[in-house]
Amino acid sequence: MLLALVVVVACTACAEDGERGGGLDDPAKKDIAMRLVSSAENSSLDWRAQYRYIEDIGDGRGYTAGIVGFCSGTGDMLAVVERYTRDRPGNALAPYLPALRAVVGSDSHQGLGDGFTSAWARAAASDPVFRAAQDAERDLRYFAPAVRQGERDGLGALGQFIYFDAYVMHGPDAAKGSVGFRVLRERALREAEPPSEGGDEAAYLNAFLDARVEAMRREPSHSDTSRVETAQRVFVRERNFDLEPPLDWRIYGDGYRIGAMAAPPAG
Repeated sequence: MLLALVVVVACTACAEDGERGGGLDDPAKKDIAMRLVSSAENSSLDWRAQYRYIEDIGDGRGYTAGIVGFCSGTGDMLAVVERYTRDRPGNALAPYLPALRAVVGSDSHQGLGDGFTSAWARAAASDPVFRAAQDAERDLRYFAPAVRQGERDGLGALGQFIYFDAYVMHGPDAAKGSVGFRVLRERALREAEPPSEGGDEAAYLNAFLDARVEAMRREPSHSDTSRVETAQRVFVRERNFDLEPPLDWRIYGDGYRIGAMAAPPAG
C-alpha cells in the first residue's frame, strides 16, 4: 500500500513538472521538421519528393537542389556527390565532380548544365544510395549541429527546428550574402538568455527570430520573412515548444496544416 502511494505521488510530481515531449531527433518530430522546411523551400509538404528537385533560383549560389537546398556555389552539393561517388562508384554524377569543385564560391554553371541537372533528377528517382547520400549530408551539416546546439541551449523541439531552419537557409558561418547561424545566435544571446541559463524560452526564441528577420531583410533572395513571421513565430506565440501537431501556418501566402500523424519511417 505504501509503495502504491509513493508511485502515485511520484507520477503526480512528474505531471506537475510538465515533462517535455521528444526532441527533434524523434522520428515523428524530424518528419514534421522536414515538412516545415519543404513548405518554405518547395511550397509542398511532400519533402521526399524533393530529392530530385534542382534549379537555379537566382540567389547567387548556382544550382539549388535536393531535400534541403544543397547549392553548387556553397560546396554542400559537391559534398553530396562526393559521398554518393564513394558509396556508388561510377555513378552518372561522378563525371561532374571536377566542374562542381570549380564552381564553389560562384553562381557558375560551367561544366554542369542540362546534363548535370538531368543526371541529378534521374539518380534521385532511381537510386536509394543517392537519396541516402542527401540524408547523410543533411544530418551531418545541418540537422545534427542544430539539434545538439538546441539541446545545449535548453530548447525543445520547436527551438531545435528554428535552429535547423536557420542552418538550412544561412549555413553555419558567415558566407557571401548571409550572416550564418552562429552570428544569429550571438545576436540573440545579447538580447535574451536561453532556457539553459534560466531564460524564458519564448523570449529567447523571439530574440533569435528577430535577429534572423533582420538578416533576411538584408538578403534580396530571402527578403520574404513569412517562414518566420507566419510560421515559426506562430508556434512560439502558442508556446508549442514541443512542436506537437496539429500545426497550422502560412508561407508566401499559402496555408499548410499537419494533423496528428502516425510515426513515419526513418529517414
